[in-house]
Amino acid sequence: MSVVFLGTSDFAAAILDRLAVSERHRPLLVITRPDRPSGRGRRLNAPPVALRAAELGIELAQPRDVNDETTRALVAGVAGGAGEGVAIVCAFGALIKEPLLSELEMLNVHPSLLPRWRGAAPVERAIMAGDERTGVSIMRLTAGLDSGPVCLAESVPVDPRDTYGTLAARLRELGGELLVRALEEEPSFVEQEEDGVTYAEKILAADRLLEPASASAVELERVVRALSPHIGARLALGENSFLGVHDALAHEAEESPPSKLSERDGRLLLGCRAGTLELLVVQPPGGRAMDAGAYLRGHGLPG
Repeated sequence: MSVVFLGTSDFAAAILDRLAVSERHRPLLVITRPDRPSGRGRRLNAPPVALRAAELGIELAQPRDVNDETTRALVAGVAGGAGEGVAIVCAFGALIKEPLLSELEMLNVHPSLLPRWRGAAPVERAIMAGDERTGVSIMRLTAGLDSGPVCLAESVPVDPRDTYGTLAARLRELGGELLVRALEEEPSFVEQEEDGVTYAEKILAADRLLEPASASAVELERVVRALSPHIGARLALGENSFLGVHDALAHEAEESPPSKLSERDGRLLLGCRAGTLELLVVQPPGGRAMDAGAYLRGHGLPG
C-alpha cells in the first residue's frame, strides 16, 4: 500500500522518521506547509517535516492549498484512490477538505486520549490542566475536529515535572509505534463517545502570561512546564516588557509578597494567589536564558 505523509511540526517529523525505517510503510510523498518567515530577520525557514523529508530523500511538496486540484492530482498519482493507498496526517496545521478527504483513507496521529483534548495543543493543555495521564490515539480523519473513529489508543503517565519537551518525546515514540501497528494489523474503528469531549485551543499570547494575582503557584508552574521549551511562559515587568520563564517550581506552603518578585536566600520568588512560584531559569528582555542566581546578580529585582 502506497503511503503519503502530511505533517509540519517537530512532532510530525518524528512520526515521519518512524515510518521511514519501516519496511512496508515508508512514504513515497511528503506534503507539508510552505516555508514561513520567522525570527528577528524574518528569514524564510522550512518546516521541520520539510527538512526531514529532504534528509530522507523523499519527494516533497509544499502547496499553499493542500486541497487544490494540482495537489490532489499529485496525491492520486502516488497513492491512487480509495483502497489503494493511505495518507498519514500528523500536526499538519491546515484543514483537509472534501473531496480530498474521501479520495483515500486518512489516518491521524493525535497526541491525546480522545475524546479528551481534541484540537491544536493537546500536549500543552494536558499539562496545564494537571492531567495525570495522557496518550496517543490513531483515528480516521473526518470533517469534524478530531472527532473521527479511533482504532488504537494507549496512555502514558504525566510525570509531576514533565515539560512539553519531555512528555512530547515519549508521545512521539508511542505514536510512531501505534501508527505502524495500525497499518500492519488494520484494527477495527470505534466511534468516539461524546461524553468527556474537551478542546485543546491553540496557544495564544494570553496563555503565555503568568498571572499571579488570579492563579496559584501550582497552576502557574503547569503553564511554565507546558510551554517549555518551544513557546515559553513570561511575566509582565511593565508596559511591553516581559521576563521569560523557562523553568519554575511551586511551593504550596510558602508565602511571598503577592503578585511581586522578591529575593530570599538567593532565590527568585513570585507571590501567587496561593503559594509561591520559584523562578529557576529566566530570560530578561533582549537577553539570554540564565539561572535565577545569575539573573539576580546581573539585574537585581525589577523596580
